[in-house]
Amino acid sequence: MDYFIVIAMAGFATGITTLLFGFGGGFVVVPFVYHFVNATGVGEGNGMRVAVATSTAVMILNAGYATYTNWRRGHLHSEALTPLLVPIGVGAALGAGLADLLGDSLLRILFSLYLAGTLLDGLLRKGFLGKSAPRSIGPATRWAGGALIGAIATLLGVGGSVMTVPLLRRHGYDMKYCVSAANPLSMPVAIVGTVMYAWLGQDQSLGAEYLGYVNTRIFGVLVIAGVAGMLFAKHCIPAINDRLHARAYLLLLLLMLIVSVWP
Repeated sequence: MDYFIVIAMAGFATGITTLLFGFGGGFVVVPFVYHFVNATGVGEGNGMRVAVATSTAVMILNAGYATYTNWRRGHLHSEALTPLLVPIGVGAALGAGLADLLGDSLLRILFSLYLAGTLLDGLLRKGFLGKSAPRSIGPATRWAGGALIGAIATLLGVGGSVMTVPLLRRHGYDMKYCVSAANPLSMPVAIVGTVMYAWLGQDQSLGAEYLGYVNTRIFGVLVIAGVAGMLFAKHCIPAINDRLHARAYLLLLLLMLIVSVWP
């Protein structure tokens, strides 16, 4: 029961980060579910796959609700969304298939490296902490970049926000619009990834509470707590200054990196 209290707390934090930073849950959910699975012995040997798959399933509801909320607020820009939706969906199918071929420990290393690389990129390259001049998303970025986002996001269960937010930020968008776009752009990853993980893990015999690699019991706890977190963020957290918003985004990446590499 103590473990599920921790998972519920992670789910609540997931709801907050989904609405404020467009994360959809992956960065918060994956490390906690991974440690939970290993500590309880559930799905032994598949801890990272279970964490990634469950995170991906949670994103469907979290990102869907956040998308609706941001649409009601008028924060969604079609020019930031439509060019990337299809390429991200294609990449998502490739990423889920690749995850089933990689070892659990390698997935964890890739997740940590992904966080570290994104954090350094945001700190060292111009255009994130200070907004750049507005420019459109070109065809090469749309297809090559979009497919890569979908593949990596599904492979690691992170929803793609860590790439879509910096990408849109460097194309001149305010953080509130970058974050708002990250949620609907996570939907192709969440839907395609969940279907793939449910299918790929069906022969693993992990137990009655599993749908493929997705742990349905953890999923239920995360969804309920996540909705509570999003409602809290929506009604209790005021609007954040653009520059402070960018700094807080990078700080959260650092915290998740620490959790992901913790023994």
